[in-house]
Amino acid sequence: MAEAYIVDAVRTAGGRRNGKLAHWHPADLGGAVLDAIVLRTGVDPARIDDVVLGCVTQAGEQAFALARNAVLASGLPDSVPAVTVDRQCGSSQQAVQFAAQAVMSGTQDIVVAAGVESMTRVPMLSNATLHAREGLGVGPISDRIKARYGVENFSQFDGAEMLAARHDLDRETLDRFALLSHQRASRAQAAGAFAAEMIPLRVEIDGEDGLHEIDEGIRFDATLEAIGSVRTLREGGVITAANASQICDGASAALIVSESALKEHGLTPIARIHAMTVTAGDPVIMLEEPIHTTRKALDRAGMRIGDIDLYEVNEAFAPVPLAWLGAIGADPDRLNVNGGAIALGHPLGASGTKLLATLIHALRARKARYGLQTMCEAGGIANVTIVEAL
Repeated sequence: MAEAYIVDAVRTAGGRRNGKLAHWHPADLGGAVLDAIVLRTGVDPARIDDVVLGCVTQAGEQAFALARNAVLASGLPDSVPAVTVDRQCGSSQQAVQFAAQAVMSGTQDIVVAAGVESMTRVPMLSNATLHAREGLGVGPISDRIKARYGVENFSQFDGAEMLAARHDLDRETLDRFALLSHQRASRAQAAGAFAAEMIPLRVEIDGEDGLHEIDEGIRFDATLEAIGSVRTLREGGVITAANASQICDGASAALIVSESALKEHGLTPIARIHAMTVTAGDPVIMLEEPIHTTRKALDRAGMRIGDIDLYEVNEAFAPVPLAWLGAIGADPDRLNVNGGAIALGHPLGASGTKLLATLIHALRARKARYGLQTMCEAGGIANVTIVEAL
């Protein structure tokens, strides 16, 4: 079977809501990572066959073919096509898998998979709430869907509470995991662990031009007491803003190429796509699907979880990686070793290629071989991508 190689994977530092990236238009943010991936790899931008870019809230500044607008905002020639993908939180992870599939099929040789989300400038769910405010339509969940599943709406917050209850995860356990996320991210930042994946962006800092290259969400002084003092989102629940992912602005990208492109363009890969899987299940609890996808991915790849050196399981809510750990029987010391979305932020459509960048560079830093990436997605879908570091 043909192979798909990753030549490089990069990301911006996460920006908090109304933080350092708030003045970046999302098209420009996407354009910045496209320029960075071209500069770092040395690939001829005119030879890029396609750009596949993930974005969740495709409204306002992220509407009207955001992927194409990111190309137009970059230094890439306007002959490079682009398409925007929405698989909710897994959008840019799916972009990677689409890019890999195109390369492995032989229909394309050089594809950029990317993602961007400005949750400051285009708030989450605004593509539905603004229509509702104007009385346009009844919303994305039709009466037929409501009748089938016995709900008025699908809620990730309800799903997180249900997941915690199903896997016997109490508030203190979730808060301790949140603290660990900040501690790991703090140590990683101090050790320069993100340097290989990070592209600095020019921003205004304290009234002067500066470089944004440190994730704004990391709480270097986080304590269990402070995390435990945050009120739950639901009365009697266990989910809080402190043990869930942070709203975040950011962008990320990876260059996916064929073996023939490596030789023709003199490119050196940093990883290889080893396996790809996507599955779907219960849309009500919705956040449990990474467990089922991981089992299927490992089975199809002929691997066991012990064969995997590092895992990136998106910390949308603390119960997600904790439930995954218990159900899969995975080693907690191999999970999100540089922190996760609770500390670093979850820029929705950009999170897939963001996690990929962190995973591959962490594998290479440790001289480890295999990494597995997964995340929960609205509608009860999940992707798993297994990579081999080179």
